[in-house]
Amino acid sequence: MSKGLKITLIITGIILLIGIASAGWVIGNYNKVIAMDENVKGKWAQVENQLKRRYDLIPNLVETVKGYAAHEKELFEHIADARTKYFQAGSVKEKIEASNQIEGMLSRLLLLNEQYPQLRANENFLKLQDSLEGTENRIAVERMRYNEAVQGLNTYIRTFFGRFFSALAGVGNADYYEIPEGEAAAPQVKF
Repeated sequence: MSKGLKITLIITGIILLIGIASAGWVIGNYNKVIAMDENVKGKWAQVENQLKRRYDLIPNLVETVKGYAAHEKELFEHIADARTKYFQAGSVKEKIEASNQIEGMLSRLLLLNEQYPQLRANENFLKLQDSLEGTENRIAVERMRYNEAVQGLNTYIRTFFGRFFSALAGVGNADYYEIPEGEAAAPQVKF
C-alpha cells in the first residue's frame, strides 16, 4: 500500500469518526430536549391528577357548608364558576389561572367555620376539610416537581446549543405554576 493511500484512509477514517461522533452528539441532544419536554408534560399530568381530586372534593365541601351558610351564595357560585373554568381551559397557563382562583375561594370557604361554630363540630365538614388539606399538600408537592422540571427545560433551552436543539425539536419554554402575588400569604384559620 502506498504512503498516499494510507494517509487518505487515515484522513477518511478520522472524518468518519468525527462525523459519527457529531451525529451521536446531535441525536443525543435532540433526544435530551424531547425527554425534558415529556418530563414537564408528565409532571403537569400529576399536578392535574391532584387538582382533579381537589375539584372532586369541592362539591361535597360546598354542600356541607351550604346548610350552615346559606347567605354565602355568591362564594358558592364563584367556586362553581372557577371549577368550570378549570375544566374548560385549553392551555396549561389557563388551567394555572383557574386553579389559583379556586385556591383563594377555598380559603374563604374554609374561613367560614369562624362565623359558624356549629360547622366546626360537623363530622362531614371535618373529614372533608382534612381530605382537602391532604390534597392541597399533594398539589404543593406536585407543583414543586412540575416547576423543577420546567426550570430544567427552560434552562436548557436558554443555553447556546439547547436553543438550537429545542428549535429543531419544536419545543418551547414551559410556564411555571406560580402563585399570584395576593395569594402568596397563607390565610389565617382559627378554631
